[in-house]
Amino acid sequence: MVYINRIEHFNAAHRLYNPAWSEERNKEVFGPCANMNWHGHNFELIVTVKGEPDPDTGFVIDLKVLGEIIKREVIEKVDHKNLNLDVDFMQGKMASCEIFIMEIWKILERALAPVTEAHLHQLRLYETPKNFVDYFGE
Repeated sequence: MVYINRIEHFNAAHRLYNPAWSEERNKEVFGPCANMNWHGHNFELIVTVKGEPDPDTGFVIDLKVLGEIIKREVIEKVDHKNLNLDVDFMQGKMASCEIFIMEIWKILERALAPVTEAHLHQLRLYETPKNFVDYFGE
């Protein structure tokens, strides 16, 4: 089994906020991330696809194709956007990295299925150089 990785970068704003809670409770739980005027990050998304290399090309997946899928299906929808307001697949959801990465998984899994026999293995989303989340579709 071979694991292929593609890194993409995007910038986005969001707010962590539970509308069922008071402003005070939101600030207590989410701190500055509950700022009513949003806050932003320089995100890094690492997509890992696994599979057996094709005997004719030697590729698990053509990295150009993988990059085009990630850009079309995710990056173009989130780059320089407000995750809470502008991103259709995040509407009505908490804009935490944990929820965000799970939604990205659903999108990429569907988009990859018709173009490759390789499978999505892992997503890693860096929110800051110190904070990141991993998701394996489980």
